[in-house]
Amino acid sequence: MVKVLMVLYDGGQHAKDVPELLGTTENELGLRKWLEDQGHTLITTSDKEGENSKFEQELVDAEIIITTPFHPGYLTEQRLAKAKKLKLAITAGIGSDHVDLNAANKTNGGITVAEVTGSNVVSVAEHVVMTILVLIRNFVPAHEQVERGGWDVAAVAKQEYDLENKVVGTVAVGRIGERVLRRLKAFDCKELLYFDYQPLSEDKEREIGCKRVDTLDELLARCDVVTINCPLHKGTERLFNAELIGKMKK
Repeated sequence: MVKVLMVLYDGGQHAKDVPELLGTTENELGLRKWLEDQGHTLITTSDKEGENSKFEQELVDAEIIITTPFHPGYLTEQRLAKAKKLKLAITAGIGSDHVDLNAANKTNGGITVAEVTGSNVVSVAEHVVMTILVLIRNFVPAHEQVERGGWDVAAVAKQEYDLENKVVGTVAVGRIGERVLRRLKAFDCKELLYFDYQPLSEDKEREIGCKRVDTLDELLARCDVVTINCPLHKGTERLFNAELIGKMKK
């Protein structure tokens, strides 16, 4: 039988109030009964930092690790070297930034690293649109000012804008980037642009009302708002450095 180690976040009373909060240590992704009925062992913890953590102790003989993007158990080269039985590392969500993929490929004949692709694309796309609105409407400084008892309208309004008639672009137009553009269509933006090596179909472009630009430099020069929706890897890490930011529309 298999030992499964899950690294999740504590939910406390919230997890009891809402059993659908599956990513908590209390609700355990709804897997405990099923795993134990199959004869497997399940260890669940939120304690993941340092050599004396529960995660570090249980990792030694775990065969499967399940963790979430929001409270990840980091699988470094040093930790993987201790995980002599590990065969599978699963993200209950998307992303594998917490795993040293090169080390995983070389450990135990190759550890499989998996994720639930597409599981939270709607949530992320909606969060991106929310963030755009919070920034362009200068919401946080206004809110903080009111909390302090202030009411200086001009101080807020001088950096507050409408999204209507603005040019908005996304770097990458995968599952998330496409959904962001679809949601922005309702705001009557002047243009919706995207930069991606793989273009959308002409039918999709017409449906969304977006256009592809040939270079990232062109996107930055034309856009009032830029949202980054590409995966994090060696080719995109620190992509937006001082030089690239300097090419953005003034």
